[in-house]
Amino acid sequence: MLGSFAEFERAMIRERTRAGLDAARSQGRHGGRPPKLLANQRSEIIRMVGSGKKTAAEAARLFDVNRSTISRLLAVARHSPPSPTEASSRKRRR
Repeated sequence: MLGSFAEFERAMIRERTRAGLDAARSQGRHGGRPPKLLANQRSEIIRMVGSGKKTAAEAARLFDVNRSTISRLLAVARHSPPSPTEASSRKRRR
């Protein structure tokens, strides 16, 4: 008997949580931690490390993030297609 009450209460909590998340999404909010680096900082790190001006460890110290953040950023950049601005700048250099 007690187990069925606990199961019912858990279902109610799950339903209220889902309703709250849906209401937040409808207001334009989303959950999760905000990114530590802005988009222009990410592109700057990729450019600096890619060109050899800075090592990943130096870039991590410069932007006050962990070395693993830089490694993850570089891995994503290696496996994603270049943005239209990067692609057009590469064409001009050739």
